[in-house]
Formats: sequence, C-alpha cells, structure tokens
Amino acid sequence: MVFSSAVFLFVFLPLFLAVYYAVPVRARSLVITIGSWAFYAWWRVDFLALYAAVTVWTYGFGAAIAAAPDPRSALRRTAIGVAGSLAVLAYFKYYGFFAVSFAEAFGLDPATSFFVLNVILPIGVSFFVFESISYMVDIYRKDAEPAESFVDFAAFLALFPHLIAGPVMRYKDLAAQITRRSHTVAKFSAGCTLFMIGLAKKVLIADSVAPIADGLFPLAAPSLMDAWLAAVAFTVQLYFDFSGYSDMAVGLGLMIGFRLVRNFHFPYVSRSITEFWRRWHISLSLWLRDYLYIPLGGSRKGPLRTYFNLFVTMVLGGFWHGANWTFLIWGAWHGALLAIERLLGARAGRRVAVAGETADQHRGAGDRSPWPRAIALPLTLLFVVIGWVMFRAPDVASAFGLYGGMIGLNGIALSPDADWRLARFDLMVLAIGVAIVFIEPRLTKRFWAAGAGGFRRAALASLALVVLAAASVLKLSADAYSPFLYFQF
Repeated sequence: MVFSSAVFLFVFLPLFLAVYYAVPVRARSLVITIGSWAFYAWWRVDFLALYAAVTVWTYGFGAAIAAAPDPRSALRRTAIGVAGSLAVLAYFKYYGFFAVSFAEAFGLDPATSFFVLNVILPIGVSFFVFESISYMVDIYRKDAEPAESFVDFAAFLALFPHLIAGPVMRYKDLAAQITRRSHTVAKFSAGCTLFMIGLAKKVLIADSVAPIADGLFPLAAPSLMDAWLAAVAFTVQLYFDFSGYSDMAVGLGLMIGFRLVRNFHFPYVSRSITEFWRRWHISLSLWLRDYLYIPLGGSRKGPLRTYFNLFVTMVLGGFWHGANWTFLIWGAWHGALLAIERLLGARAGRRVAVAGETADQHRGAGDRSPWPRAIALPLTLLFVVIGWVMFRAPDVASAFGLYGGMIGLNGIALSPDADWRLARFDLMVLAIGVAIVFIEPRLTKRFWAAGAGGFRRAALASLALVVLAAASVLKLSADAYSPFLYFQF
C-alpha cells in the first residue's frame, strides 16, 4: 500500500483516522501499532513477522541495556543487540550482492551456484533497522530512556507515516509525543495541507517525468541531448518523488498529533555539496553524522582523519542505499567532494531548517561555500546530477555509457530512438519541475503567508490546494501503479 493509491486515500486513511479519534487517548498507541502493522502487511503478510521480530528484539535489548549492572555489560548487550539488527539488514539487503560477487571472483556461474539465493528485499528494512540501532545506542549512551511499554515502542517503530521510507526517526525525538501529544484543528489542517502538497509533487510531477528517465536511461548510445534529458529528468523525478513522500509523511504525522522532522529543505539551490547534505534527506544525514561520522572521530583527530571519515561515511551511506557497485561509487563521489570542500574551507552551519524559512535565510545560518559565488550553485548542481546518473543506472557500465553521451561522444542532436519515446506533456512537466526547483523557496513562503494573510488570501491558497489535490486524484485514477522510488531502499 502506498500513500498515492486509491486504497490508501479512500479506504485505509479514513478508516484509520475514524478509529484513532474514536478510541480513548490511552488506547491510541495500540491503534497506531495495529493500523501500521496492517499497512505493512498489505504488501506481504509474511514479512510482518520479520518486522514484529525486530520490534521485540530491539525492545528487549533496550530494556536489557538500561538494566545492565555496569558499563561493560551495557556495552556487551548493546553490541549484541546492534549486531542482531544489522544481521537482518546484511542478509536481506547484502547477501545476494556478496554471494554473486564471490561467485564471479572465482569464475563460477551465479545462476547455478548453490549459495546464491534469491532473497526478497523487505520494503523499508533499511529505515526500521537504522531506527532500531539508534534506539539501543541512545539508551547505551544515556541519551534516551527505554520506552515505558512495549506498545509505546511498537507504535514508534511501526508509525505508518514514516514506516517505509522515513524520515529516519529516533525514539528520543518522539518519546514525549508517544505518551503525550496535542490534537488540534490547526495541526490537523496543516497536516492535510502538507499531505496534499506532497501528493501533487509525487503524482503530477514525479510520475509525469518518470517516463522520460525510464525511456532514455536504457539507450545503448545516447546523444548529448538524450543523455542530459535523462539525467535532468531523473534529478527532477527523484526530488519530487522523495520530497513528496516526506511531505505526505510529515502531514500524516500532524493529522494524528506527531511533529516529525523535516527531511528536505530546497536542496537543489545549495552552493556546495556540504550544504546539499544539510538539505537533502536531512534525517539520514543527521543519523550518519551521529552514529557513524562522529564515532569514527569526526573532525577531532586532524585534517587527514577528517577527510577519511567524511569519505568512509558517505561510502557506507551510499552502500546503505543498495547492494550495487553503483551506490558505492555514488557514495564515494559525494565523500570525495565533501573532503575536497572541507580542504578548501567549506563550513556547514548548525541550525536546522524551520517552517517558512527561505533558502537564503537558512543559508545565512553558517554555511560557507568553497566555490566562487558566481558558479557555486550551477557547479554544485552539476556535481549532484553527475552523481544521480550513477545512482540511477542499473550498473557501472550503463552509467559510463550515459556519461559518454553527456560529453557528446555519440552525437549532439536528439536521436530518433529517443524522439519517439518522449511525450510533449511529459517534457512540459519536466520544464515546470525544473522551474519549481529554483522558485520553490519563495513559492513556499508565499503560500504559507497567504494562508495566514486574511480571508481572501487564505481562500485563494485553499482553492489552489483543492485544484492540485483534484488534479492529483484524477491523474492517479488514470495512471498505472507507481511506487515511491525510496521503497526499494
């Protein structure tokens, strides 16, 4: 089940909200747990058992860590608990990659090797394993208290708005809201607004642009125009798909009283890769910083160790996205750029984006780009687009085939093989998506200001939102099923 589906919009969500608000407050965590498990089981019932097992494992080890009689025992219990959660991720996500790589290294046929198994990847496994690990580590560090009850912890880990593709949440950030949270008309209304904005991003833009990327990436010898259209289309598709999901997730959270962390803040107007990673998938960036980069030593052990830590963190972050050499190279690309920018004097600000804040206001919080101001934005965007090609390609050879097209090795003009794959409507939406990327900071500020700027402005903003929502539902009913891209991670 996905947020942008008729079953979710017209059956699951209304039914869940009706039950949630009908039961007493003390029973709402149980409703969240049952409803979220039903949401997950809609995909595959058998993998719900895996999810429940990780929940029980994490809750049990969290309690054991908190009750440890001494630091050594606490460390040992934390290590076992984390290792158990990582084992789930290692088997389901990485076993196939390493088995195939081993077979090929020894000249064996992966298709006939007995140890190469067809392992199905559970949706959202990377996200709930990361949340499991942070829960146990935070208790060990004494940054968080264990959950008061199993139902409270299960409600946190299973909370369906962020269950499949984040944001990556930490129990300590939601603990108070699990036991006490407010439910107001204003919060519910803001949640509905964010949900409809996210739905429009996904259905109207991401799904319309997807056929361009899907049609052009497989070309054997793309021309310069073919390759750049493919790269830009995926750049736009991924942003509106994933940020649309995140907006919908945050909106759904508000509908039931939760304030989830913001996951995107206009990343494509960044003026350095350092700044980009403070704006893109913010919850993952913070998780990698707190549970990988800082434990490796962060920037506390000299410049060379800092560059190494940045590089390793991003390589592992890339591998987290998928068991493929493309993700490792993509992570290495960003890690190398972060290290180079640190060498050249880049500095990341410390503030977290707040609602209604424009990109320029947020940038003033301490970001310093190492690139000349005139070229900082286009150069950073070029770095990002180059990385997305490797991220999207099915294998390294295909990625380099597209890179060859991007520098004109196969001609310049649009090829006949590409021309018939392109619909005029999709190209128009791509142009609109590119424009929105750059005007989104001001557009967002004006929209929220209009909502609080008197009856007339609020009415116009509401009308625009209703039109977008209606258009999204109409397109949704006409299109084929289209899952969110990050469901595969």
